[in-house]
Amino acid sequence: MHDIIVVGAGPAGLTAAIYAVRANKKVLVLEALACGGQIINTSHIDNYPVAPHITGADFGKTLQKQAEDLGVEIEYDEVTHITPIEGGFKVESEDEEYSAKSVILATGTSPRKLGLENEDSFIGKGISYCATCDGGFYKGKTVAVNGGGNSALHEALYLSGICDKVYLIHRRDEFRADAALVDKVKTKDNIELVLNANITKLNGEKHLESIETDNGHTLNVSGLFVAIGRIPNAAGLVDGLELTDDYVASGEDCKTNIPGLFVAGDVRTKELRQLVTATSDGAIAATAAIDFTHE
Repeated sequence: MHDIIVVGAGPAGLTAAIYAVRANKKVLVLEALACGGQIINTSHIDNYPVAPHITGADFGKTLQKQAEDLGVEIEYDEVTHITPIEGGFKVESEDEEYSAKSVILATGTSPRKLGLENEDSFIGKGISYCATCDGGFYKGKTVAVNGGGNSALHEALYLSGICDKVYLIHRRDEFRADAALVDKVKTKDNIELVLNANITKLNGEKHLESIETDNGHTLNVSGLFVAIGRIPNAAGLVDGLELTDDYVASGEDCKTNIPGLFVAGDVRTKELRQLVTATSDGAIAATAAIDFTHE
């Protein structure tokens, strides 16, 4: 039995593992895809302290190496279910079964994509799902934001202070966002509303060059920020786990409603989902898990 199993090898999960192994705990990290999480798709990171201009891929590799050098065991396996048992937890995948005294969920979220044919090929080359992460790379350029909720309008407002022009594309003629936020967007001279429109085509060779909509618009843009929602990777993992809008319900202490089960990073309820808050959660969740194993 491991002392702590961390589910997810993004910044939150690997930070948690580093803290736990430094406390002399036997730690296993289970990752379904690749170490580093969503940050590996970011071309450059400029908002993380002491690591200016590092690429997302390099950040992920460096964090993985640091964890492994300290003795963290990493297995590539997709967790399908977690069950509380006497003295800890049973963690299952399709082919394996693991056990631990404590578990940290750091499964993150997945951006809700447009579902267009060549969308994935433009990620990091014109398509982003986070304006605060990547907006700085489009300074003085023309970009578009797709979405109609609070997140989309916040993205458009943020980009309006960086970019020359921002198209805000929404499939309806009214926004779901708060009225005050909508009014603020409408005061910005460099935000142009494109309503009753769905993006149907992405054009470009090595980098996104333009987008087309189903109401006849062709917009020449350098970047497209997709803000049509995110999908937390937590539903169905643990029976009885309290969720809020599919996110794991938790405060800043990173505790869940199940003793011994902790949560870190984007998958938990929180105000700001950024690299720096993910690593902070990892440290907090690990410290709580360490204390729990002592108890």
